[in-house]
Amino acid sequence: MKSLILPALGLAPFAAYVLLFLAVPTLLAIGSGFFDDEGFTLDNLGALLAPATLEAFGASIWVSALTAAIGAVVGAVLCWALAALPETGPLRRVVDSASSVLAQFGGVMLAFAFIATIGIQGIVTVLLRERGGVDIYSGGVWLYELPGLILPYLYFQVPLMVITFLPAVSALRPGWAEAVATLGGSSGAYWLRVGLPVLAPAFLGSLLLLFANAFSSYATAAALISQGSQIVPLQIRAALIGETGGSSASTAGALALGMIVVMTAVMLVYGRLMARAARWQR
Repeated sequence: MKSLILPALGLAPFAAYVLLFLAVPTLLAIGSGFFDDEGFTLDNLGALLAPATLEAFGASIWVSALTAAIGAVVGAVLCWALAALPETGPLRRVVDSASSVLAQFGGVMLAFAFIATIGIQGIVTVLLRERGGVDIYSGGVWLYELPGLILPYLYFQVPLMVITFLPAVSALRPGWAEAVATLGGSSGAYWLRVGLPVLAPAFLGSLLLLFANAFSSYATAAALISQGSQIVPLQIRAALIGETGGSSASTAGALALGMIVVMTAVMLVYGRLMARAARWQR
C-alpha cells in the first residue's frame, strides 16, 4: 500500500495543476456553450454555423495548416543536418538549446519584435525603403492582417519541429542502411522500405502538433491584429469583451467548444502516430 501512496503523493501537484488549469477551464467552456441565463439550451451552438464563425474557422485552419506544413518541411531538413553532427558537439547543443527557447518565444514579445523589425516604421522596412527603394507594404499593410501571422508563427513552428522530430531522425541506425546494402538494395530502396516508413509516423505526428500549436495561438495574433476577428481565438475575445455591450459568454463558450472538438481530434491522431513512432526510438 505504501508503494502506491508515495508515487500518488508525488503526482498530486501535477494532477492539481492539470485539474485547475486544464480540466476545469475546459468544462467551463463546454458548459457555457450549453447554458445561458435561462438554463440549458442548444441555441448557442447555432453560433458555430454562422457565416462569420465558419469564415474564422476556415482562416484559422488555413493559417495553421500552412505554417505547420512549412515549419515541418524546414524543420525536418534542419533535423537531417543536425543528425549528422555529434550529439555532444557545440553546434548541436547550441541549436538544441536555441530551439527549446525559441519554440516558447511567442505572444506580445514576438509581435513587438516583428513590428520593430518589419513593421510600417520598422528598422528593416525603413532601410529597404530609404536605401533600396523597396516598399514591402506597397500592396497593403499585410503584417497587421491575416497573412501577417505566417512569419511570426513560423518563428516558433520551426524550432518546435526540431524538438519533436530530431529524436526520430537520430533514431535511424546506420546498420539498417548497411543491412539493405548487404542484401543488394539501393539507397532508394532503403528510403522507400526502411527510412520513410520509420520516419513517417513521427513526421505526421509532429505536423499535427505544429497545427495544434498554431490553431490555439492567441497572444501573437491579438497583438498584431487590432481590427476584426479573423481567427477563432480573436472571435472568442470579441464575444467576451464586446465594447458595445454585446458580449456573450455563451457564444464564446460555443466557439471554444468548436476549438476543443478540433483540438481533441488532432491530438488523438497525434497520440496514435507518436505511439507508433516511439517503437523505433527505444
